[in-house]
Amino acid sequence: FTWYHQDHHNLTGNNEIIKSSSDYPVPLCSVNDVQLRFLIPDDIDQVKALCQDWFPIDYPLSWYEEITSSSRFFALAAVYNFTIIGLIVAETKPYLKLNKEDRGILPESLGRDSEIVYILSLGVHRKYRRNGIGSLLLDSLISHLTTAERYKVKALFLHVLTTNQTAILFYERRRFVLHSFLPYYYNIKGKSKDGFTYVSYINGGHPPWTFYDYLKHWLSAILNTGGLCTWIGNRIRGVFRWICYHTVSRFNFAH
Repeated sequence: FTWYHQDHHNLTGNNEIIKSSSDYPVPLCSVNDVQLRFLIPDDIDQVKALCQDWFPIDYPLSWYEEITSSSRFFALAAVYNFTIIGLIVAETKPYLKLNKEDRGILPESLGRDSEIVYILSLGVHRKYRRNGIGSLLLDSLISHLTTAERYKVKALFLHVLTTNQTAILFYERRRFVLHSFLPYYYNIKGKSKDGFTYVSYINGGHPPWTFYDYLKHWLSAILNTGGLCTWIGNRIRGVFRWICYHTVSRFNFAH
């Protein structure tokens, strides 16, 4: 099973992972002293303690077992002084298996054979925030996805509460763009909350084109061919060649 297809409206995803840390002193923690490694089953207790601090709901034990043992997840931990202080969990999915509200992330022509990555969680222990650890984890995921063997991955996306301005600013600074508004997307402690979908495009991926995009494409094509007159001349020559080819073909067939 996949947690993405569960009742995700009751999950916070990565919404509460980055909170304001102005109330906490920033320790002398250098990113160079932080080690990255994948989660293992022995990490369940540490991961559970972190998630209970970050999220307003309790995940079932089976969720922790999945992310710490299944190769389906990219589950990377940031370790400092032999203790997990941050983690990122993501899952690669075929684009056609996305939920309906996320299908518009890629155009149909690009999405049929493409893959897309959903970020389930990204968080840092509150004592170690504002040290670049969240960026380190996210950059590690992006580096993993932008290799030649993962060319089919065209985007990564996440859901976030509309009220979590700290997380929104974090992702916008890292070139994630707002894709859609999700009214009443979350159900947290019996209350409905709105959400946003944020997307980052990689490996040549792009959102569905609008009329403006098509217009910009044709204008660029005209300018790159030497101007409007040259572009029209090339189109006329193309039509003339097509007419000549089909005329000759019909003549040869008749004989």
